[in-house]
Amino acid sequence: MEMDTFYRDPGQASQPSSYTQIHRPYFTPYDVIRLSEKQRGKLSTSQEEKAKQQACGFVESVGAKIGFPRKTIATAQNLYHRFHLFFPRKDFGYQDVTLAALYVSSKMHDTLKKPRDILMASYSVRFPEQAAKSKSIVGEIDMDPAVLEQDRQRLLAVERLIVELICFNFTSRMPYPYVIKVGRELKASKKLTKFAWRLTIDSQRTLVALQYPPHVVAIACIYLAALLTTFEQSETHPPTGCRSNREIVAILGDHGPWEKRFQAQVDDLEAISHALLDLLISQIQNPSANTTPNTPSSPSPHISRAALHIAAPASQTSDQLMRLKIAMRETEHPPRSRTPLLTDGSHLSPDGADAIGRNEGTVRFLFGPHGGA
Repeated sequence: MEMDTFYRDPGQASQPSSYTQIHRPYFTPYDVIRLSEKQRGKLSTSQEEKAKQQACGFVESVGAKIGFPRKTIATAQNLYHRFHLFFPRKDFGYQDVTLAALYVSSKMHDTLKKPRDILMASYSVRFPEQAAKSKSIVGEIDMDPAVLEQDRQRLLAVERLIVELICFNFTSRMPYPYVIKVGRELKASKKLTKFAWRLTIDSQRTLVALQYPPHVVAIACIYLAALLTTFEQSETHPPTGCRSNREIVAILGDHGPWEKRFQAQVDDLEAISHALLDLLISQIQNPSANTTPNTPSSPSPHISRAALHIAAPASQTSDQLMRLKIAMRETEHPPRSRTPLLTDGSHLSPDGADAIGRNEGTVRFLFGPHGGA
């Protein structure tokens, strides 16, 4: 998924109503931490993570209800994460942001649905008891037209913020095709590739897609899948013509020719793997983290684990995953140097987001790079 940031031209100091928003492919981990801290407000880190997983679970449920393909759901989750790098969580309800993200994503992937269709699907998820009693063939809830219109206006208002935030760039690259292509190049078994695919789905629940290109995320998921199936596990024989999972761990777990071939680096794979392990551990320790009590403002608590696509291996406990993280820390490689976009005293600042959504002043949207991560 493409990323962007904001740049205020130093020569425009006398014209504070004029801004330039420059497209940014990705942020460094340092940038993401700084931006997240600013928008978190009074929430703790754990509360923020719970809010993110709640929102991602809501996107999954509504997207599945409508019948959106995986790429539309994944992009919507990414747009949600991106939105809250620049806008405070306290100022927006997660339903408004997630539904607007789904609407924008449906445009990006030519799976367009009307705002009303998305809202009606969300009502079915939020109010399952009423949906079960509905006389409609598709299970639509009979909502007050005034409430529906208010929700539609809020969705469109957030949609405007999102499309300006992405500089009207409606292109999107997904990691899923790379899982298949790289898996074939590495001679991975179909079982391992399928597991890596599930991990790639879960990766959209984290912020790694805002920090690394999709092909790097895909390779990291193959690496982690191989680790999870070999760590403290008995040796298994690979299918004919395939490498064993241990061989794949040995290849991707150290520097080698594969880095130049796949345009990736081992330290990036390790960082992504740790982020995904943290997600899997939290899901095992708290499987209800994706749902909330059944209140008028919450999604149904009866969302199945399969529907949420959580890839936590059933045969492993949180203690085993923690031991894997410790083992990885003992042999991990130093992170590569990346220049932060948000440095102290820099003119690069998320404060440029103040210009988004306003009708006064001028905002220029540029796709050309101005430095990089």
